[in-house]
Amino acid sequence: MAKAKQDVIGAKLGLMFETVDADHNGYLDWSDYRKLAERYVDAYHLREGDRRARALHAFFQAYWLELLRHAGVEDDRLTKEQFVVASRLASIDTSRINIADGAGHVMFDVVDVNGDNEISEEEFARCLREVWRTEAPEAIEAFRALDTDRDGAISREEFIGAVREHLFSNNPDAPGSLFFGHI
Repeated sequence: MAKAKQDVIGAKLGLMFETVDADHNGYLDWSDYRKLAERYVDAYHLREGDRRARALHAFFQAYWLELLRHAGVEDDRLTKEQFVVASRLASIDTSRINIADGAGHVMFDVVDVNGDNEISEEEFARCLREVWRTEAPEAIEAFRALDTDRDGAISREEFIGAVREHLFSNNPDAPGSLFFGHI
């Protein structure tokens, strides 16, 4: 009997859903993404007019609208199953917004606090802890996996590559699969 192949991408998106669902009501709506953007703004003490804060809000708004478009729902909220399907479709449809690259750049610009175009271990741990609200014991392991050139920092290219892996790789051990811990 053949072993059923695990849907790693679906599992990662399910974990993302649970993390973004700020009020834990089993649905995502615009308020959940607005709160995610605000967690970045608060964690990094960004001023209201800061271009990084504006970029976060603009990206998450566009991303949310793409999710709704691809979900094809009447409501302005998504169940976990609808979110997973819509995320898969929005990720591969780059006709309006490139989710992987857009998310990668906008998040990198905020997490790279000192602007040296690298994310340090401390900056990465802060993002996981304060924005994504995870104390995943694998955080240091994830950081080391994302640092593919082993120079002690995550470059912009490594970070964006990891976001792409998170959205597209069915390998549970790929560096981008470790953002929220092991699947």
